[in-house]
Amino acid sequence: MKYAAVIFDLFGTLVDDYSGPEYEVVLGQMASTLGVSYSDFRRLWSDTYYERNTGGFNSIEDNVVYICQRLEVQAEQDDTRRAARIRHDFKGGVMFAPRADVLEVLSHLKSQGLKIGLVSNCTPAAPAIWPDIPLASIFDVTVFSSSAGILKPDPRIYLLATERLGVQPEDCIYVGDGGSQELTGAAKVGMTPVLIRAPVEDFVVREEWNGPTITSLTELLSLVE
Repeated sequence: MKYAAVIFDLFGTLVDDYSGPEYEVVLGQMASTLGVSYSDFRRLWSDTYYERNTGGFNSIEDNVVYICQRLEVQAEQDDTRRAARIRHDFKGGVMFAPRADVLEVLSHLKSQGLKIGLVSNCTPAAPAIWPDIPLASIFDVTVFSSSAGILKPDPRIYLLATERLGVQPEDCIYVGDGGSQELTGAAKVGMTPVLIRAPVEDFVVREEWNGPTITSLTELLSLVE
């Protein structure tokens, strides 16, 4: 084996990305539940991205309460809980539906003796849902930004994963869809980044990439063996 470990991104790589029109509908439903305008809610939702993804809020409900406070809206606790549940249910639906070849490929990599890791920019909802999804049992290490307090492409989040796996960065492949400049970040710490260019929505902004590229996880197998 040329590598000791494969580290994956989550959204847009192992499961579908949750951005886009469907997600905007979810945010609209959350705003409606709280009795606030979509535009105001959407603006503050965007403004709190960093805090939401680095542990600044303990939960999505805390984030919702903060937005209501900023908008000077006296939302009932039941309403903030319902709004948070709308987001939780949507994200859970995405995470429980891995792409078609994911489980097979991950199981094969594991059977070949490779360590499997995850590095994901995400809200507190992802680590809360993670233990219950089909993928969880395959992974040796997971690093969620909301728990680590660090976002990709900060080098520390990749090094945290390699440290927990007990491997050197240069012995790792990193696979992601290119969001958050994650491939560039992985390359800077010495990993071999691979872009997965699976079918994605045109509105998702990803980094330019001239390195190794695959269109499905199955193609990854030829790169690691």
